[in-house]
Amino acid sequence: MNAILPLPILIPLTAAILSLFAWRRPRIQRHLALAGPLVTLGISIVLLHHVMRCDTPGIISMQVGEWPAPFGITLVADLLSGIMILLGSVMSSLVAGFSLVSIGRDQERFGYYPIFHFLLLGVNGAFLTGDIFNLYVWFEVTLMASFVLVALGKSRTQSEGAIKYVALNLMASTLFLAAIGILYGMTGSLNLAQLGLHFSQFPHTGLTIVLASLFFIAFGIKAALFPFFFWIPASYHTPPVAVSAIFAALLGKVGLYSLIRVFTLLFREDLVAASPIVLAISGLTMTVGVLGALAAHNMRRILAFHSVSQMGYMLMGMGLLTTLGLAGTLFFIVHHAVVKSNLFLASGVVARLEGSVELQEISGLARRSPALALGFAIGALSLAGFPPFSGFIAKLMLIKAAFSTHHAVIAGIALLVSLLTLLSMSKIWHQVFWKSPSERLPGHALSVTALSRKTYAVLLVPIALLSSAAIVLGVGAEPIIALSLRASAQLLSPGTYISIVLGDGL
Repeated sequence: MNAILPLPILIPLTAAILSLFAWRRPRIQRHLALAGPLVTLGISIVLLHHVMRCDTPGIISMQVGEWPAPFGITLVADLLSGIMILLGSVMSSLVAGFSLVSIGRDQERFGYYPIFHFLLLGVNGAFLTGDIFNLYVWFEVTLMASFVLVALGKSRTQSEGAIKYVALNLMASTLFLAAIGILYGMTGSLNLAQLGLHFSQFPHTGLTIVLASLFFIAFGIKAALFPFFFWIPASYHTPPVAVSAIFAALLGKVGLYSLIRVFTLLFREDLVAASPIVLAISGLTMTVGVLGALAAHNMRRILAFHSVSQMGYMLMGMGLLTTLGLAGTLFFIVHHAVVKSNLFLASGVVARLEGSVELQEISGLARRSPALALGFAIGALSLAGFPPFSGFIAKLMLIKAAFSTHHAVIAGIALLVSLLTLLSMSKIWHQVFWKSPSERLPGHALSVTALSRKTYAVLLVPIALLSSAAIVLGVGAEPIIALSLRASAQLLSPGTYISIVLGDGL
C-alpha cells in the first residue's frame, strides 16, 4: 500500500506533460484538466482511508529508491497529509470543471492547463514530503506555477499583482533557504523525522530560537499572516476567477500546513514559549483583514481581504496548541477552502453576467439569478460563522478551545471579527443582490455578457456543490470533528511519526 504515496505527485506531473504535448489541442487539454484531478481524487480517498484504519498507526512512509531514512528522499502520509491531499483533490476537480467554461482561449494558448497541473504537483508534493529541503523545492514549484497563473493575461493590473506577489514570496523563499542552511549546519540532516528526534533529545539554544523565527517568518509570508499579508489583496483579484478560487483553497494552506508540520515536530517547545506572540499575530491578522474588507468596494478584493482575516483563525488554533485548538484549525482549513472558493466562483459568475465586480456597478441579481444569490448567501453566512453552516462549527471549536485555556481576549477578538465579517458580506449582498436595478448609481453602464443556459448551468454546478458541502460540514460535522481530533492528537504526539519514518534507523 505504500506504493500509493507517489501517485498524487505523479498524476499531476503526467497530466502536465501530456498537456504540453497537446499544446495545439485545447480539447485534449480540457479533458486532461478534469481527468487529472478526478483520478487524484480517487487516489486520495484510498490514501486517507488507509491512514484512518484502526489496525495501522495512521502513518505510512516510503523511501524513494529504497535509500534508508534519513539519507534518501522520504514520502510520508499521516492524517493531516491525507486530509490535505483529499481537500486539494476535491477543490481542484471543482475548479477544473469551472475552468472549462470560464477560461478564455487566450489563457488556454498561454498554457493555463499545464500550469494548473504544475501548481497541483507542487501543492501535493509539499503535503507528502518528509524532507525539509524537498519542502522548499515543492514551495518553489508552487511559486513558479502560481506566478504564471497570476500573470496569465494582458491587463496591467495582473502584471502589477504578479510583481507584488512574486517579490514578497521570493523574500520568503530566501529566508526559508537560509533557515535550511542553518538547520543543516546544526544537525547534519534535513529529514523531518530525524530532525524531530534531534530536537527532542538536545536542549534548545538561542540559535534554535533564531532558526524557529526564520521558519515562522518564511511560512508566515506564504500563509499571508500579519504583517506579511499584502500580496493577497494585491494579487487575488487580478487573475481569472478560477485561479483566485484555487489560490484561496490551497495556496495559503500550504504555508499554514508547513507551520503546523515543522513547529509541532521540531520547535514545539519554542511554540509553547511564543504562544502569546502567535496569538497576537492571529488577532492582528483577523482584524486587519476584516477592516480591509470593510473598506474595499470591489467584490473580489473584499473576498481577498477576507482570505487574510480567515488565516488568523487558522493560526489561532496553532497558537493555543491544544488538541481541540489544533483540531479547530484543521476543521477551519476544510471549511475555508470550501466556502472561500465558493464565494470567488460566485464572483466570477457575477462578472460574467454584469461585466464588473465593482459594487456600485451591480444590483438586482437576486431577482435575475436566484440560484446564484442562494449560493452566495450560504457562503457568506458560513464565512461569518452562522449556524448551521460549517463556519459556525469551526469557530465554535476554536473559541471553546480559547476559553478552556483562559485566552478570553483572542476569543473576544474572534467573535468581534465574525460580526465585522457579517457586516462586510452584507455590504456585498445588499448592493449586488438585493438592491433594485433602478437604484444603481448614474454613469455606471453595464456591459452585460450574454450566457447560454448551458454555460450558466455549468458555472453554477461547482457553486451548488460547494454550498451543499458548507451545509453538510455544519449539519453532519461529527465525523469531520472526530477525524480532526485524531489528526490533532497525532500531531501533538510525534513519536509515532518519527518511528515509522526512521524504522530501523531510529
